[in-house]
Amino acid sequence: MKELILTHAREGAQLRMRTLEAQAELIQRASQMIADALAAGNKVLICGNGGSAADAQHLAAEWVNRFELERPGMSAIALTIDASTMTSVSNDMGYERIFSRQIEALGRRGDVLIAISTSGSSPNVLLACEVARELGLSVIGLCGPAGSPLSALCDVAIEVPGGRTALIQEVHIAIGHLLCDISERLLFPRDAEHK
Repeated sequence: MKELILTHAREGAQLRMRTLEAQAELIQRASQMIADALAAGNKVLICGNGGSAADAQHLAAEWVNRFELERPGMSAIALTIDASTMTSVSNDMGYERIFSRQIEALGRRGDVLIAISTSGSSPNVLLACEVARELGLSVIGLCGPAGSPLSALCDVAIEVPGGRTALIQEVHIAIGHLLCDISERLLFPRDAEHK
């Protein structure tokens, strides 16, 4: 069991470093997109399935409450939290519409959608991206390996070149934390100086 733990730790650390080294510029660009949207009074919408749904909620909480700086709340909504809306849309329109319908209702030109999918091929996430683009939202994707359908629908696609879902998810949350951290520092530079 100890070797299993250490192997997981090594593989995860290697994947994280490899990804962050390769994707640093894209993470910076995505963070700037988020900061610009929030500074203009827009919001961040976040979606994903399963563990990625939990990541969407986690990241929304970091923006609404705070990441590391004491600062005003920022507008972010996880599209994974409203069970009544999700089950209603799923029942009436189909599961593939659970996120896109919410984007139709809540999304406005200038908002940012963060779409999370380890496979990069979740039908409901792909449809969310298509609708977001039609409505004038910027789209940031947290994806698995390069060349996924999700990557093609994003303004910025941050790809994790791993094969194991659990490790991809671990890197996704690290990237999410960086998006929160950098956008927070861009918006509140004086507070960041004292951190």
